[in-house]
Amino acid sequence: MKRCLAFCFLVAGLTLGLALRARHSFAGTSAGPHERSFAFSYVVHVPALPEGSRQMRLWIPLPQSGPHQKISNLRIESPVPHRTERESEYGNEYAYFEIPAPAAKAPFDIRLTFNTQRLEHVVSLNPAGDPPGSDGVGRAELVRFLQPDRLVPTNGVIAELSREQTEGAKDPLTKARKIYDFVEATMRYDKSGEGWGRGDAVWACDSHHGNCTDFHSVFIGMARAAGIPARFEIGFPLPANQHEANIPGYHCWAYFYIEGIGWVPVDASEGWKDPAKRDYFFGALDENRVMFTVGRDIRLNPPEKGDPLNYSIYPYAEVDGKSFAGLKNEFSFRDVGTTAD
Repeated sequence: MKRCLAFCFLVAGLTLGLALRARHSFAGTSAGPHERSFAFSYVVHVPALPEGSRQMRLWIPLPQSGPHQKISNLRIESPVPHRTERESEYGNEYAYFEIPAPAAKAPFDIRLTFNTQRLEHVVSLNPAGDPPGSDGVGRAELVRFLQPDRLVPTNGVIAELSREQTEGAKDPLTKARKIYDFVEATMRYDKSGEGWGRGDAVWACDSHHGNCTDFHSVFIGMARAAGIPARFEIGFPLPANQHEANIPGYHCWAYFYIEGIGWVPVDASEGWKDPAKRDYFFGALDENRVMFTVGRDIRLNPPEKGDPLNYSIYPYAEVDGKSFAGLKNEFSFRDVGTTAD
């Protein structure tokens, strides 16, 4: 903790200067937000169950439709039956399978395919003269997204850094920008060594590197400690310069809530990778992604026997009540053109 704080004090002056940009306004093109339409494939390779096993239980997360993402033609091809379930805390949906040992004597595949129309999401951070109105966000939702997660505390070093970096800020939006600038100044996108990818905010603060989960765990923890509701979202990235490709792994981002504006998107790791878009990714998400689930510490439905999931993007399986790590996955997409509204 001392090492983390010592390093952070060195960059405090930089973050304070950058925070003056907090009220930038972002706009899409004159034709409206960019969009991307694509077909997505999510394949789970299920191995033969270990000898003596009785049953596998399997949960596969499903993509969600919303204001900036429309999912259509969702199909699940599987030699074993499934049903759709929804967990209660965040509303994430899953294809749920109960696979008896006789049905898994040999390996088989489960294939999830769907079409997506994804819109760029740009939020005006300076809505001049517009009345706040109602954004439809419930108080219980905001309270939940002020609470800590197992790996995202809101006390200790995270709270100290939040107080230090937001000192002098008069409003939540300025505080959020100061936190964003702090993350950009002190973290680097680097997946070397061990410990990265868990979204452990204290580890990321001390190590100063990681992937998108680590960047956004620091941002979310510090925002919540400053009294700003913040939530975690995860899905997959699409390369902007390719029309068809395999996707090696997930991507995640965050939202924070400002009264009178609503939920504001942030992609701190993409902002770090492309400094020219650093301002853009504070208040916007591009269309090159697909979202699957929200939240951390996810308790499945029906309940899993093991611990809550740290986050949920890959399939989760248990064999006879114990977590099973033998699944293999493949993800790919293909652009299918633009669909008119």
